[in-house]
Amino acid sequence: MSQRLDKQTLSNGLVVLGEPMEGVASVAFGLMIPAGAARFPEGCCGVSGIIADWIFRGAGSRDSRQLGDALDGLGLHRHGSTGTLYLTLGAAMESGSLAEALDLYTDVICTPTLADDQFELARQLAVEDVKALDDDPRHKVMIKLREQFYPDPLGRSTLGNISELESLTPEQTRSLIHERFDLSQGIFSVAGRYDFDLLCRQVERSFGASGKGRTEETGLGSAGERYTHIPTEGAQVHIGLVTPTITPEDPEFYDMRVAVSILSGGMSSRLFTEVREKRGLCYAVNAGYHGLKQAAGIQCYAGTTPDKAQETVDVIVEQFRLLREGVTEDELARAKVGLKSVLIMQSESSSSRASSIGNDYYMYGRVRPLDEIKEKIDAVTTDSVAAFLAHSPFDDFTAVTVGPTPIKLSDRAPIF
Repeated sequence: MSQRLDKQTLSNGLVVLGEPMEGVASVAFGLMIPAGAARFPEGCCGVSGIIADWIFRGAGSRDSRQLGDALDGLGLHRHGSTGTLYLTLGAAMESGSLAEALDLYTDVICTPTLADDQFELARQLAVEDVKALDDDPRHKVMIKLREQFYPDPLGRSTLGNISELESLTPEQTRSLIHERFDLSQGIFSVAGRYDFDLLCRQVERSFGASGKGRTEETGLGSAGERYTHIPTEGAQVHIGLVTPTITPEDPEFYDMRVAVSILSGGMSSRLFTEVREKRGLCYAVNAGYHGLKQAAGIQCYAGTTPDKAQETVDVIVEQFRLLREGVTEDELARAKVGLKSVLIMQSESSSSRASSIGNDYYMYGRVRPLDEIKEKIDAVTTDSVAAFLAHSPFDDFTAVTVGPTPIKLSDRAPIF
């Protein structure tokens, strides 16, 4: 895969990354700001989401309506995400609109209006998002699972909780924005069709003067309970399981990813075949990797009925542990094809590439070439997967259930 990476560090320390993409007329960018859920003080759970909405409710000389009209007038496909450590703001568009879009985002990030009445609207939406979890137990169980599994504050919900959202004030939130919007510790990434020299000059003018020095590292506390049951009425039990594994920087990372893909990488995967197809225990089951720089886990979801919940958990855990007995060449080949297919599809999207290169730089301190990732996937063998599983078996589980009946976990000590 032909690939070139542009990189420049601005005078204040903001890193600008670019990946040109031939044959596209679009461009996408993302600005990672160190203002994720784990970076705020206790009592502010969910403030990142409020901030991500509030700053778009008027900025520079434009009120909320005027700003929205200006953004829509450029045909932007806006996106944003509140993560554990970063708040990411970005958009995809026709390449000729990039400079105007960056001017608007400069106002949003550097001179938001932050009006009190608009804060109340942003907070109401955040509260409603939390309340909506009662109608989405699948999402709810996975949010709670991360809260219980990761050491505090890494497991904090990016949605927040209602009591802390309702206690926030406009004054307090303004202060947090001024404290945490440290662009000198940010990462700006762009992919698609662009002029890198022109882009860097504009980003320098827009964000080069902003900086507060080194952002403090997030200290880690303890994890939550090994098993949590949230009782609700209904005919379904929603099960979340997670087991610790290696972080993305580990040299055996792709051995682990192949093992997870064999476990849950499609309709021929072990979980789908054994839990759903052969035994009919659940209507949905899947597992996937979730990794942070400090900790990582393989998390699994299953939806079933109360009378099948315990057996569902037991069979899922059994399938995790059976991996150590070996994987077949056919399973290995299917897993590799699946992982490389995802890589190829992501490489063809400017939005995906802008996000990937920013995340790569944070995680590894560099952007991994796509050919390097492909080569590492190709290098995985049944023996290397077995070697990884021999010293990193999936033995210890944290669980959360939502439904009328609880389940039991075998007696294993939690990692954290």
